[in-house]
Amino acid sequence: MDVTFDFTGKNVFVVGGTSGINLGIAEAFSKAGARMGVASRSQDKVDAAVEVLSGVARPALGHAFDVRDAEAVAAALTDFAEKCGPIDVLVSGAAGNFPAFAKSLSPNGFKAVIDIDLLGTFHVMRGAYPHMRRPGGSMINISAPQAVQAMPMQVHVCAAKAGVDMVTKCLAIEWGHEGLRVNGVIPGPIDGTEGMARLAPTEGMRKAVINSVPMKRFGTPDDVALACMFLGSEAARYVSGSIVNADGGWAISGARIDLALQAGGA
Repeated sequence: MDVTFDFTGKNVFVVGGTSGINLGIAEAFSKAGARMGVASRSQDKVDAAVEVLSGVARPALGHAFDVRDAEAVAAALTDFAEKCGPIDVLVSGAAGNFPAFAKSLSPNGFKAVIDIDLLGTFHVMRGAYPHMRRPGGSMINISAPQAVQAMPMQVHVCAAKAGVDMVTKCLAIEWGHEGLRVNGVIPGPIDGTEGMARLAPTEGMRKAVINSVPMKRFGTPDDVALACMFLGSEAARYVSGSIVNADGGWAISGARIDLALQAGGA
């Protein structure tokens, strides 16, 4: 990463920050000097991430909770704030996804993604709000291309992420007068992640994805981390209610790859 940000003395909490894109985001903030907090459902993953992050710079704190449990979310964020001080940057990245045609998607499967992605995002933002309601506070929601682009086998995720983007915009309006900024980041196809492995499990699908990106490459966790660090920094002090695409132009080109046909047809 050849772009420098300084978050020395800042407290940053990344929900979902124990693996994939979100761990990459947490590592980037840690390298920039932030005191880190991370969370996910798995205590083992939390412990592993804390060990990695504590080896980067300052000691990190970890919490295990399910974003669907509003009380557990709020308690963890309060604990972090009591130990470290007010939260300066919050990244909400917990998500659930699996490819499924609508005709075979169960109501419980649809609900599970809505509950994790949409309801979980609200729980995180609402739980962090008391610890961030001041000028300079920055909330960042990790969205997805499905928020703006309909895709086969992704009706549940499209519905959830579209909701996340509207929550981001609504709370930017409601909380802006206190100086709290709320933005979102839409990652494109990021290589080496569980989500990409699920959506493009074959070499043919991987090539189809790359060919559909105007920049003709997969993204990296650092690409997303840089967008988050910009939004969390003073450089973005007048940016709120924005959804930033970190996707190599994928969204504006339609983000259209015929995964359904390659997976065997609808």
